[in-house]
Amino acid sequence: MATAFTLKKLPYQLKALAPLISEETLSFHYGKHHAGYVTKLNELTAGTPLASKSIPDLCKSFGKVPAGVFNSAAQTYNHDFYWESLAPVTDSTVAVRGPTGQVQQAIDASFGSFDNFKREFTTAAAGHFGSGWAWLVHDTKDGKLKVVQTHDAGTPIQESHLVPLLTCDVWEHAYYIDYRNARPSYIDTWWKLVNWDFANANLKTVVKAA
Repeated sequence: MATAFTLKKLPYQLKALAPLISEETLSFHYGKHHAGYVTKLNELTAGTPLASKSIPDLCKSFGKVPAGVFNSAAQTYNHDFYWESLAPVTDSTVAVRGPTGQVQQAIDASFGSFDNFKREFTTAAAGHFGSGWAWLVHDTKDGKLKVVQTHDAGTPIQESHLVPLLTCDVWEHAYYIDYRNARPSYIDTWWKLVNWDFANANLKTVVKAA
């Protein structure tokens, strides 16, 4: 029987982020955790009107849909976004990959410099208590870029004025195989893999809609 929601294909091969993030980590993170959220979402919505909703719509319906449906939909959305936030590097010893284009300009305008932004984002990701996410978002209320945390399955699109540009998954399953409990080491690695083209594409949609 056809299911309403499908596991989105990774934008690269399982080994593409190695050795910074191993093939084993992606096999478990994508193939078990992410896939499990999609499977659970289909189970919980089968035969109900919710099966016809989009994942973003379910994410924006916090408190209006069963908690299990929201959690599964939001974790599916967050993981889809996380994979796109990363891009393979040809040299794993490369230094931090800095922003380009409109995002670079917006970061400078909102944080004063990339170094300031990197420090604030790293602090938010490393200092997040428990499971969750660190995000770079565009706030349509004031046009600024901001760093926000969400807990557990929480996602910025629950707030209509926040447009996510990038995310870092700080659930332990994102890094434990490779880095054990050393979340700061994983975050240092994340900076080498940031997909600034993806961030620019997301920011471009905000500019077009303005």
